[in-house]
Amino acid sequence: MNFTWISSYWPLLLTGAWQTVCLLVISVVFGFVLAIGLAFAQVSGGRLTRLLARGYCTFFRGTPLLIQLWLLYYGVGSLLPMVPGIRQSLFWPILREGFFFAAVSFTLNYAAYEAEVLRGALLAVPKGELEAGRAFGLSPRMLIRRIWLPRAIRIALPTIAGEIVMQLKATPLAFTVTVMDLYAVANKVRQDTLLVYEPLLVVTFFYLALTAVIARVFRRLEAQVPVRR
Repeated sequence: MNFTWISSYWPLLLTGAWQTVCLLVISVVFGFVLAIGLAFAQVSGGRLTRLLARGYCTFFRGTPLLIQLWLLYYGVGSLLPMVPGIRQSLFWPILREGFFFAAVSFTLNYAAYEAEVLRGALLAVPKGELEAGRAFGLSPRMLIRRIWLPRAIRIALPTIAGEIVMQLKATPLAFTVTVMDLYAVANKVRQDTLLVYEPLLVVTFFYLALTAVIARVFRRLEAQVPVRR
């Protein structure tokens, strides 16, 4: 095993690791917010709202993430320059980058999976707790904010942790749309040095370490907020 290349590529490795973490954080945070809306749309929305939310989740869960990413990058990305004035706008430096399309694609995909998790968790909240909140005179918005959503999130915590880890393992797909994430850096090292296993072992260690951190954080959250039966 030869790891002497790390001394030459460590700045690029750090940049790639940062890109990977940014993709994960952006997709999880914004995807979770979107998932909350989709979950409530399926549980308590009108007929049309439920159909739209279910259709969204079915599409993004039923098609490969790589295809979704390529449709955005090669499809929408090729049409954006045709929009009048877009190249002169302040957003063009962001919209022209593969990172933007990767972040959007990962966010939309994560939201679909997380919405189904939250939907099940919302239905698992004991009805007695919701009825007690209504008896205390809580408005529907307060009931959601103080009882229904917090209880559902606590119920779903183990699954949410698993979904975040799965999302982390999906980030190397960004390499296919020119994002210089950690896997892309490993590929560059392989091309430059003809080393195959060593760069991949570094990437593997990084993902294992980050997975361990995620698991530890969620175990502590579960311990601090026990499930009430």
